[in-house]
Amino acid sequence: MTTLLFMATTITQAQDFCFDEMTYSPEQTVFKLFAPNDAKCTVKVGKKTVKMQKTGDCLWTATVKGDLKGQFYTFNAGHGDTPGVFAKAVGMNGKQAMVLDLRDTDPKGWEKDRRPVTKSPADLVVYEMHHRDFSIARQDAKHPGKFLALTEPFAIGHLKALGVNAVHILPSYDYGSVDESRLNVPQYNWGYDPVNYNVPEGSYSTDPARPEVRINEFKQMVQALHKANIRVILDVVYNHTYNIDNSNFQKTYPDYYYRKNVDGTYSNGSGCGNETASEKPMMRRFMIESVKYWVNEYHIDGFRFDLMGVHDIETMNAIRRALDEIDPTIFVYGEGWSAGGCAIPIERMGVKANIPQMPGIAAFSDEIRDALRGPFDDDRKGGFLIGKPDCEESLKFGIAGCIQHPQVDMTKVNYSKQPWATEPTQMMSYVSCHDDMCLVDRLKASSPGIAIDEIIRLDLLAQTAVFTSQGVPFMLAGEEMLRDKKGVHNSFESPDSINHLDWQNLTRYPQVFQYYQNLIRMRRQHPAFRLGNADLVRKHLEFLDAPKSVVAYRLKNYAGRDSWRNIIVVLNASKQQQTVSVPKAAYTVVCANGVIDLRRRGISQFEGNQVTVDPQSALIIHD
Repeated sequence: MTTLLFMATTITQAQDFCFDEMTYSPEQTVFKLFAPNDAKCTVKVGKKTVKMQKTGDCLWTATVKGDLKGQFYTFNAGHGDTPGVFAKAVGMNGKQAMVLDLRDTDPKGWEKDRRPVTKSPADLVVYEMHHRDFSIARQDAKHPGKFLALTEPFAIGHLKALGVNAVHILPSYDYGSVDESRLNVPQYNWGYDPVNYNVPEGSYSTDPARPEVRINEFKQMVQALHKANIRVILDVVYNHTYNIDNSNFQKTYPDYYYRKNVDGTYSNGSGCGNETASEKPMMRRFMIESVKYWVNEYHIDGFRFDLMGVHDIETMNAIRRALDEIDPTIFVYGEGWSAGGCAIPIERMGVKANIPQMPGIAAFSDEIRDALRGPFDDDRKGGFLIGKPDCEESLKFGIAGCIQHPQVDMTKVNYSKQPWATEPTQMMSYVSCHDDMCLVDRLKASSPGIAIDEIIRLDLLAQTAVFTSQGVPFMLAGEEMLRDKKGVHNSFESPDSINHLDWQNLTRYPQVFQYYQNLIRMRRQHPAFRLGNADLVRKHLEFLDAPKSVVAYRLKNYAGRDSWRNIIVVLNASKQQQTVSVPKAAYTVVCANGVIDLRRRGISQFEGNQVTVDPQSALIIHD
């Protein structure tokens, strides 16, 4: 007998959880559903509709004789047909669930698939990508825009050459804005509109009409990435649903899963018309069981929580504990904010300021992001990169991993007036991601008329700050090939012409990829850049006096048992050469003026107590 869904207890008991369940055997299939006590529940299997019997508080059950494998089914609790809230196999557009033995969907060798080893989140280099963006314009792709594209040699080869060891894939569950029955018609969406949270999206499979295909191909993708020693992080969007009335939540137990304001209207902290109520026991349990399911069934290695601030602290901590029981190295991070006011107090929300109450969970640092490129709410305003004054302290805060550091003056830091990370591994260091202008477009918007050579210099300077910071580095797919999106800020439904990666840029700007490649290699080879511990950061990271528009620091005394004794990084955003005083020593230059050379003798060697840094570039030296 194969049980295809976790079952929970009744709504009146302490655990207060129950979902739909389908338990298959060749002799019979048992269907269970959580729905109100006064509902009239049925399950439709094929053309047969069976009445469900109330067998507990809010628990409905039906047993159907015979071998139902391969048949579609739907529940109905009086609000329309639904595959249930925890369907694991669905057909076209996710409207029907299927009776399926999940072992039939495993690719060859799946039982031997193993999670790539990572000792600390600080060792991760995270690459955020959208399935369609990554491969749709790749001429040699056999499966452009599909899960299987990430099993192909071009994809694996590119990721391994770049040096990333984790891919963060944008929502890959079944979402609502792409019609899977019309894939010959141009359609595009990022996927932040959930329908079935626990089933792969059909439009990324080669046959969305066959439920087993999308499951098998998703597993093939994970398996191929794992063989390449690359972890897979899933972008999860539990904070809202595609809509309310047609959601599976609402169809099974109306209004239980959503927050409401005191006046009875639906709260909208997600900015999408609704927000889920993670603090309610059944929703909390749903989130816990969902991430466990993705880990156990699909071997997922981490989760990025969309608008994590909408969720309550207790739920996020419960998720962390549940994942720890499986594997403590499963990485969890999210957006430490909401998109609007929520119907719970800020003190209970999983926002950035409350990260100290969520050990083992990280958040994005908008401090380092906006210090580098300018504020989120005005694309025309720049930051450190284009010489805006007084961004240095915010950049230093990000370099330290958003922890308390004695040399960071929090009164001068943007957004946060006190440190919010207790460990540097709770901070995601980045300068751009999917839901904003990519770095090239932002530089063009904030510095009209900027020339391509200056864009390249500032692009490389920005990522040097990100990848030498003590947080967990994160980059948007395509930045390594100087990606642009034609100036579109929010390209969630823009066409491929806006969102696709232009692979020709690898040959147009080979120096960009080479710099990223060497920058990532330097971070992975040198533990001083990824100490992973707040006390070690405070002990070994020392900021140096520097002119305006320059940030300089030293990683001293073999930080992290590094082979380099003292490492000095100087970030010069000004358009002039700048001089910085350094401790007198014999130094090897490994990074200067857009070039990184990690060989023993580096780019050059010198002895002295001063360094001169080229305009709009980084200098890295060691003794």
